[in-house]
Amino acid sequence: MKAHDGIYLDGAWRPAAGQDVIEVLDPVDEQVIGRVPAGGADDVDAAVRAARAALPGWAATPPAERAARLSALRDVLAARKDEIAETVTAELGSPLAFSQAVHAAVPIAVAGSYAELAATHSFEERIGNSTVLHEPVGVVGAITPWNYPLHQIVAKVAPALAAGCTVVLKPAEDTPLTAQLFAEAVHEAGVPAGVFNLVTGLGPVAGQALAEHPGVDLVSFTGSTAVGKRIAATAGAAVKKVALELGGKSANVILPSADLARAVNVGVANVMSNSGQTCSAWTRMLVHRDRYEEAVGLAAAAAAKYGDRIGPVVNARQRDRVRGYIEQGVAEGATLVAGGPEAPREQGYFVSPTVFSDVTPDMTIAQEEIFGPVLSVLRYEDEDDALRIANGTVYGLAGAVWAGDEAEAVAFARRMDTGQVDINGGRFNPLAPFGGYKQSGVGRELGAHGLTEYLQTKSLQF
Repeated sequence: MKAHDGIYLDGAWRPAAGQDVIEVLDPVDEQVIGRVPAGGADDVDAAVRAARAALPGWAATPPAERAARLSALRDVLAARKDEIAETVTAELGSPLAFSQAVHAAVPIAVAGSYAELAATHSFEERIGNSTVLHEPVGVVGAITPWNYPLHQIVAKVAPALAAGCTVVLKPAEDTPLTAQLFAEAVHEAGVPAGVFNLVTGLGPVAGQALAEHPGVDLVSFTGSTAVGKRIAATAGAAVKKVALELGGKSANVILPSADLARAVNVGVANVMSNSGQTCSAWTRMLVHRDRYEEAVGLAAAAAAKYGDRIGPVVNARQRDRVRGYIEQGVAEGATLVAGGPEAPREQGYFVSPTVFSDVTPDMTIAQEEIFGPVLSVLRYEDEDDALRIANGTVYGLAGAVWAGDEAEAVAFARRMDTGQVDINGGRFNPLAPFGGYKQSGVGRELGAHGLTEYLQTKSLQF
């Protein structure tokens, strides 16, 4: 797709207030593939005003009509799925097959789920002598990351629109072309002017202006815990609602009774997909001491098969950050069994699929989110030790448990301090709530739980 040189404001593409631009790079060859406006506070203000003006009409629109617009949006996204995949591949660098299977297909499914929910959700209920109304929270400021550029947009915008809210989106500066494509789809789907607005720009400028804007009723942010803390502090000072999807350091717990080969191979694939740029990735593999050496051998062999087929990370800063963590792992005494800090290619932001053994729970690579294709394999003595290690970080976003008996895995999963656990390789469910315990965030996305984030309650007593 060709980049727009404006922002999407009140139903049309309009010039940004300033002249600054963001250059979009292809992470594979480091070439400029597009330029978009670097919007500022004035652009954010104009977008929030447009969203505020459109709010009464959209909030009063019957849910069935909101559902029809979301159905139309899903259909447009589905019709343009090849273009979506190609755009994500161009600006994120993910292999085209992965872009088609995940980056395009998942948000289409999520958009469809919210079209159905908008039509079927009960926006009022009777409780005793009261009628409780579930009303839109208002204007939503959505700030999205680059790692799943369309999915993260749809996971915020679709429920917000289903709820009757209006939206100003500030997408990640690395992947703005996908966001522009989404704005085109919203326009084509017949969503009324001002209901959805897009301001491309830098996080510390446009993102901060959006988070601080007094005309925004809820800030929904996905990204790092450090930035999430700042947004929460800003919103807290204004007594403003937040929904935060933040970092993770998820544990993949392989109990002694598990099918070890399957658990390890699926676990390595989980960490390497999207080049490790997944907040919920199972970056800590926990294996019983009696099966540890076997697991390490399997993990090293699995990682070696990926070579440089996993695609680059998103930019030079991210590549250097991931390599720095790999070097720190070596410095702290972990053993490299696959990959390492050396660049697998001369050009592009590539990092070798990397596996560490002899990792202890207190090492930096076992505590901090790396956001790259790096797996740490830790040994445990017994189930209580495994649980201590699994729960022993500030995060609690996702995880996995493998066991020969499903009930055994579920019993362990119930004791984990985390928002989502896959049992023996359970499949992704776009209707299940996604979100974290502890410093992994506040609130939930996807399904009915994701819709309720954008609603507030009013009770009428009779």
